[in-house]
Amino acid sequence: MEISGIISAIVIGIIIGVLGRLVVPGRQRIGILLTIVVGIVAALIGSALAAAFDVADTKGIDWIEWLIQIGLAALGVAALDRSRARR
Repeated sequence: MEISGIISAIVIGIIIGVLGRLVVPGRQRIGILLTIVVGIVAALIGSALAAAFDVADTKGIDWIEWLIQIGLAALGVAALDRSRARR
């Protein structure tokens, strides 16, 4: 992955984190900074999974890759929210 790919993953990760937070119902007890970090990690892992399943490079918008990334971000936000609720 080149530096431009990492930078775009960070920018897309911010969007993915916010979308992942919107997908999870209810109020989340994690901050926006942690949501952004979850989004960045989900974007990077989602891109790797999409490449592994050979759906990363399609003509037009890569909807499947986006759905994988948003799903991972929602799982990450929900997991962090549950871990914060136990404390």
